[in-house]
Amino acid sequence: MEKILQGDKIKLGVCYYPEHWDSSLWKEDLRRMKEAGIMAVRIAEFAWSKFELDEGVFDFSFFDSFMDTASAAGMSVIFCTPTATPPAWLTEQYPEVLNRRMDGVYYRHGARRHYNYNSPLYLRYTERIVNELAVHYGKHPNIIGWQIDNEINCQTDEFYSESDTVEFREFLKGQYGTLEALNDAWGTVFWNQTYTSWAQVYVPRTTVSSAPNPHHMLDYIRFVSASARGYVKLQSDILRKYIKAGDFITTNGMFSNLDNHLMNSESLDFYTYDSYPNFAYGLDTPYDPSDLNDRRWSRRLAETRSVSPKFGVMEQQSGANGWNVRMESPAPRPGQMTLWAMQSIAHGSDYLSFFRWRTCTVGTEIYWHGILDYSGRDNMRYGELKEIYKKTEALAPVAGTEYRAAFGVLRDYDNIWDAKIDTWHRRIEEESEAGIFQASQLTHTPMDYVYFTGDLKVEALTKYPLLIYPHGIILSPERVELLEKYVAQGGILLLGCRTGQKDINGKCPMHMLPGLLRKLSGADVKEYTFVAPDEDKVMVDWDGSVFEAPLFNDVLEALGGAEILGTYKNSYYAGKGALVRNTWGKGSVYYFGGAFNQETASVFLSKLVPANPCVDVIDAPLDCEIALRANAGNRYYFVLNYSKQKRTITLKKQMTDLFTGEKKSGALELPPYGTAVFSL
Repeated sequence: MEKILQGDKIKLGVCYYPEHWDSSLWKEDLRRMKEAGIMAVRIAEFAWSKFELDEGVFDFSFFDSFMDTASAAGMSVIFCTPTATPPAWLTEQYPEVLNRRMDGVYYRHGARRHYNYNSPLYLRYTERIVNELAVHYGKHPNIIGWQIDNEINCQTDEFYSESDTVEFREFLKGQYGTLEALNDAWGTVFWNQTYTSWAQVYVPRTTVSSAPNPHHMLDYIRFVSASARGYVKLQSDILRKYIKAGDFITTNGMFSNLDNHLMNSESLDFYTYDSYPNFAYGLDTPYDPSDLNDRRWSRRLAETRSVSPKFGVMEQQSGANGWNVRMESPAPRPGQMTLWAMQSIAHGSDYLSFFRWRTCTVGTEIYWHGILDYSGRDNMRYGELKEIYKKTEALAPVAGTEYRAAFGVLRDYDNIWDAKIDTWHRRIEEESEAGIFQASQLTHTPMDYVYFTGDLKVEALTKYPLLIYPHGIILSPERVELLEKYVAQGGILLLGCRTGQKDINGKCPMHMLPGLLRKLSGADVKEYTFVAPDEDKVMVDWDGSVFEAPLFNDVLEALGGAEILGTYKNSYYAGKGALVRNTWGKGSVYYFGGAFNQETASVFLSKLVPANPCVDVIDAPLDCEIALRANAGNRYYFVLNYSKQKRTITLKKQMTDLFTGEKKSGALELPPYGTAVFSL
């Protein structure tokens, strides 16, 4: 059977739920899938009761029957562990397996993801069902891979059961050893929060003004991540005992309070994402062109690529999104399903599994449309799926190539999680993350995300001529050492306001800012402030380029051999330093005293990115994305028109249109939501 990420072609799949449909439909459904280019179906992620309707009574006949039908059709299968939805007999008899809200109320049976990762009983039942499935189906010739659970930390990323408190205490003992060390790390002297017994330590509980200890909260998020990762590894370890050589293990989605990078390296062969660009502009979300709407999903795909450079999309949007209680999105217009598929491929995915085959006729997701509507008849989306298949066949040379970026944006989980807790941090982080991405898109300067992981080496950094670390508020000596090595070897590092304010526990040490990066940056933060609400935009002059320093301003002086390049033009600190440059080895560091909106980030990209990989090849309007995938010998340029209007692009060199095989150059027209891929 074919595997999905072999680097030989772009492959298509679909999510299918045999348990939702009469078995008389299976054979014809699979035939139509094959006709449209589908090579694999994902099944069983919510079907625990189909295997164990009553406790300890296992029956595989239902899915055995489906697997026989799939085998006869020549359809590959991605089999899922069904642990995201525990059965009613389990949650009713053993409520300790359920998650709770912070106020202690149980999340009851009737939705999904209502269990907790730390219930010893749920772990035993998980081990048993995964072991039974792996033993029974592990060697099945039609199965090519396994998905663990479904969308880890989706629905909720907070867990407040009694089991969580028990395990949280053990987690903290392993981290700190003693209560004295814990009290010091959490600053419990503030508001008389000092602990004198481990029995007094809980997962966060309801507090006055909803203001729990922020250092406690930061460690709690780390604990949630470790618990989720441990749950995935539990299942992965079982599967690896029984599945065939060459069959892969993955999980899907990308959710918060979870170190996806570490989960991937610990337990998975590669990561798969769930891409729903229509989330960006549903009827319950105001349409905002400045936010880039569905194009914004390219940022999520860049995040996925940072976790797993070799990745797939397990759920690719095909129809309108909607639950009966929320999300009222329009149906994709002609061409948008193809546009979103090509968006995923442009950013590195070699496998697309569309969600879903048939639109469900019952339950919460009756408005979450798949390829087919309720009737199952041929429709526009089914016809477009066939066209997507033709296009992906033509894109076979692209498979196995890598996305190429002109610069990188540094991220780490400590700062991501701190920004969830700290509203000051969150405001500037959200502004800069959006602004840098928008600038990347609108200047056609492709970007990567690069995470500070435990195994990150300087060699992974030096391929980027520019790295932006927007707001490294929490720093560690290890990260600083990596940055020093990167700059010394010729890299350009751009830092934003509030860098270096906190230590690894989120406390504010009594040091001069930017803390651990003071020496490397050559900057001294003399004063700092949020931009006052009655203030006009605070502007900066950098050698004649005038741009905004939004939200928050560090007032800077230069240290040693560093120099002030830009100054504030207004506010009470007009004339003071806003941008400092320092030379370090062969490279340089720029410390900017503001956040980065789109216009501001665009100025920095125009001045600091040595070479835009697309500028000499293609011109395109702002509402078209340009993405580059390449290997040692070939370059493939994707042009994606997100506009409902036709757009004209210009090829500056003669290139081959992969969809038609024709040689093209000069001005070309893309239809509304049109896509093109050119090789050079």
